[in-house]
Amino acid sequence: MIWVNEQIDPEGLVYACIACCDEAQAQACHQNFQDNLTDAQRQEGWVARMRTVDSWDEVPVAALKLS
Repeated sequence: MIWVNEQIDPEGLVYACIACCDEAQAQACHQNFQDNLTDAQRQEGWVARMRTVDSWDEVPVAALKLS
């Protein structure tokens, strides 16, 4: 299983993306993404999302991939 963390802007574009195979590392990354969103960004519609995929082929191309 691969954990994918994304920060998504109000237009639905991925602003930042980090993928890894370690769940604890993924949880820490997600928390960091959440914490780094300002109140103004949240009000504008920015979100931090964590999801899982089964293959590296499903990870966005521009993602930082940690193993």
